[in-house]
Amino acid sequence: MIEPKDIDLNLLVVFQEVFQDKQISSVAKKLGLSQPAVSNALARLRRTFDDELFVRTAQGMQATPFAESLAEPIANALGSVSRALNQHDSFDPASSKRQFTIAMTDVGEVYFMPALVESCRQHAPSLQISTVRASSIDLKTEMEAGRVDLAIGAFETVSGALYQRRLFQQQYVCMLRNEHPLAKEKIELKDFIAARHLIVASQESPYDKINQLLDKAGVIASAQFRVPHFVAVPYIVSTTDLLVTVPQKLAERAASPFNLRYIKSPLRLPALQTNMFWHRRYNQDEGNQWLRHFIAEQFAE
Repeated sequence: MIEPKDIDLNLLVVFQEVFQDKQISSVAKKLGLSQPAVSNALARLRRTFDDELFVRTAQGMQATPFAESLAEPIANALGSVSRALNQHDSFDPASSKRQFTIAMTDVGEVYFMPALVESCRQHAPSLQISTVRASSIDLKTEMEAGRVDLAIGAFETVSGALYQRRLFQQQYVCMLRNEHPLAKEKIELKDFIAARHLIVASQESPYDKINQLLDKAGVIASAQFRVPHFVAVPYIVSTTDLLVTVPQKLAERAASPFNLRYIKSPLRLPALQTNMFWHRRYNQDEGNQWLRHFIAEQFAE
């Protein structure tokens, strides 16, 4: 049995960085060590655990199954040590210059960011918030490493290592310009199907399910125009006679600036539930706790 006294804590730091980065050279630079020093640390870890741990491949240093099993417990342990050493550093949003990174979709950016910008101006003027596309990263890995602090969206398949809180539920609506011939309180199903549509051809869940239902209704087969994301949608619909099916929160944000309106879809479409996710490793982190409360206070139903 390996006891804590039998291993240098710095070796576990090297393990975590190699697991995340997969490149000896960049790990050495990040830790201020030489490459031979990092290689020597790996050699000591291999002797301690009697396992190869990382194997050099064309894609970098790939973890063995045993190293995969060690990664999360080591990350949690190092996080606990870090919090214990910095208990005196309480988080003060009014003076903090901390940078937070939130993973979300393009719809999320349109809905959340304007309000967050204004709220930060009032309550956390030096705070920095960056966003990344949730679909372009491995959420568990990036959040476990602390490179992403929160994720916000309607993600249906997430790691058990992530905690979550419901923010709100919304419907899909039909969005169109105010002068559109169908711009009235209700659209009949036959008129909806016969109309010209803009399709958001997103492959991300759960939007892909909506497109399946639009396809089943015969909407997609006759559609001439498609875009891969939602950001361009208000610009296109505001100057054409196209209809588009979008989440209601996007329609609420776009309606006034683009002279649009939104109407309940005549199709029966499932509701969209938006949650906030964070890694359990940072559940007790004061900054992360503040950000979660800050967002929930503004957006949670």
